[in-house]
Amino acid sequence: MKISLWSRLLDLIAPRLCCVCGRRLAMTENSICSVCNLNLPRLRMLESSFTDNVMARMFWGLAPVERAYALFCYASHSDSSNILYSLKYHDHPEIGIDMGRIMASEIQPEGFFDGIDLLVPMPLSKNREGQRGYNQSEMLALGISEITGIPYETKAIERKAFKESQTRLNKWERKENVAGKFCLADGTLLRGKHILLIDDVVTTGATMLACADAIKHLDGIRISFLALAISKK
Repeated sequence: MKISLWSRLLDLIAPRLCCVCGRRLAMTENSICSVCNLNLPRLRMLESSFTDNVMARMFWGLAPVERAYALFCYASHSDSSNILYSLKYHDHPEIGIDMGRIMASEIQPEGFFDGIDLLVPMPLSKNREGQRGYNQSEMLALGISEITGIPYETKAIERKAFKESQTRLNKWERKENVAGKFCLADGTLLRGKHILLIDDVVTTGATMLACADAIKHLDGIRISFLALAISKK
C-alpha cells in the first residue's frame, strides 16, 4: 500500500487515534490498531457456522433467516465497546466504513456473501438520522459494499417513527417499542432477491425481526442478517 506524502504530513500534524485504546494509528491502520483488532472478542473464535451460532440461534423459529453473523461480542464498558460508542455518539461515521471493510474481508472468503444480491442497512427514523447526521448501519454497508462489490439500498424500507432508544429497555419492551415501526417503501427493489439486513449491534434481535416482518411477504425474497456486534448479557 503506497502512502502519499500529503497523507504522511497530515498524520504528523493531526495524528489519528485507535478508537479502542486511543493509541496513535500506523499509516496502514484505519480506526482501530492492529493489536486491538487482533484482540476483538470475535464470534468466530466461539462458533463455526453461519447458521448455528449465538446470533443465528436468536432467530430460530422466529423469522425465515438463512444465515446470520456478528463480528464480535459486545459488553457494556468493555474496551471494544468504544467502537460502537464512537460510531454512534461521537460523530465518527468513518469507523463504520472501516469496520464494514474489516468484517467483509474476514467472512467473504468463507462464503458468507455467496448468493447475496443486495445489502440493506437498518433504517433510522428521519429525526434520529438528522440528529446523528448519518445512519451508522449505512456506513457499515458502504464498507462492506466496497469489499464485496454488492450494492446497497437505502430506499426500500422506512422506519415510520422513532419512539425511544432501545438501550434501557428489556427484551419485551424492545419488541413492543419496534413493533410495526418499519414499512416497505418500494417492494420492487427487494422482490426476488436475497437481501442482507445490516445493523450495528444486536441485543435481543427485536429490531431485525421487526424489519424482517415488514418484507418477508415479498415474492421470492430471502433474508440474512449481519451485525457488527452482538450483546451477550
